[in-house]
Amino acid sequence: MSKRYLTAESVCAGHPDKLCDIIADNILDECLRRDKASRVACEVMATKGKIIVAGEISCSEKIDIRSIVKNVLKELGYNPLKFLIYVYVHNQSSDIAAGVNTALEARNGINEQYGSIGAGDQGTMYGYATKETREMLPLPLVLSHRIVKRLDEARIGKLIKGILPDGKAQVTIEYNDDVPVRVKTIVVSVQHEKNKTQEELKSDILNNVLWQCFEDFPFDDETEILINPSGQFVLGGPAADTGLTGRKIMVDTYGGLASHGGGALCGKDPTKVDRSGAYMARYIAKHIAWCDLAEKCEVAISYAIGKANPVAFSINTFGTGKVSDEVLTIAAQEVFNLRPAAIIEKLRLRNIHYSDTAVYGHFNSCLFPWENVNKYSELKEAVEKYAD
Repeated sequence: MSKRYLTAESVCAGHPDKLCDIIADNILDECLRRDKASRVACEVMATKGKIIVAGEISCSEKIDIRSIVKNVLKELGYNPLKFLIYVYVHNQSSDIAAGVNTALEARNGINEQYGSIGAGDQGTMYGYATKETREMLPLPLVLSHRIVKRLDEARIGKLIKGILPDGKAQVTIEYNDDVPVRVKTIVVSVQHEKNKTQEELKSDILNNVLWQCFEDFPFDDETEILINPSGQFVLGGPAADTGLTGRKIMVDTYGGLASHGGGALCGKDPTKVDRSGAYMARYIAKHIAWCDLAEKCEVAISYAIGKANPVAFSINTFGTGKVSDEVLTIAAQEVFNLRPAAIIEKLRLRNIHYSDTAVYGHFNSCLFPWENVNKYSELKEAVEKYAD
């Protein structure tokens, strides 16, 4: 058997980059709440004493962005009074809006169902699923998400006293071939009050976080556990590290253990295929794994800005498919409509509470429509048809 190690990280809601993602998605939520047709591409920067919001926002109603920022800061454990908030937003480019409002196909006189709306950007979006966990995500990422989520819960619920909003976790898993066999390394870094000793912190995290997070895949006596390996972590958040939207795209998706096209998800309305295309790619990949058509699967969808139909679509099962990747590709294209308007309708992307996706990954809840496997029968039938 071939031994290898795979590592993934996640970050707490109060991490400076995640703070920015959460602010951006809260702004998006408010825009869509007031106007379902809003166009939003919102970027946020957080540094010591300052929050800067910029981007392109077209909404039929005025949004109080400063109030949204203050509310998020308070919810995440920061004092809004210690931040100056700067807002620099303008309407979406009329050139981009024209391409989205009327797709290239429609401009060329081709009338197709869901063909009127063009993609809001170009690029390749990837979706991935693996049967190694019930979440159909890589185990190191699942465990890292569990740690930071429990850290946040322990801080909010005062289960652990003296910890502050900023923090992150990383897990390394040993694999034999493609099978996870043991936990090699756990790294946890969490901001804390000055009077919190390192010994107290290590004991609290081990007893109130790690044991619970690893109940179904326990670490052993040989597992290396590193808690605040840099030492004291009193100065944290934007005061210590500038935050930006879109800088934790691997945390948001597959932990760097699957391909990524480079486009961030947070702060973007669903006409932006960086978001909607990524959700559809995951939706398809999860169907393929759930239907037992492959042990793991990666879906790639490429778009051109202003064009409804994707310019490329492919499926890679890494040699684990029960049928060929070509058959899966043909069958998936028959079952799943890949035009942005169809994706928005099928996944109900005008009615999502996007701030719920901004932390602990975009594929971590069965409440998200793209995590539901509701076209199981159609996909199985299509595969059987083309496999014959």
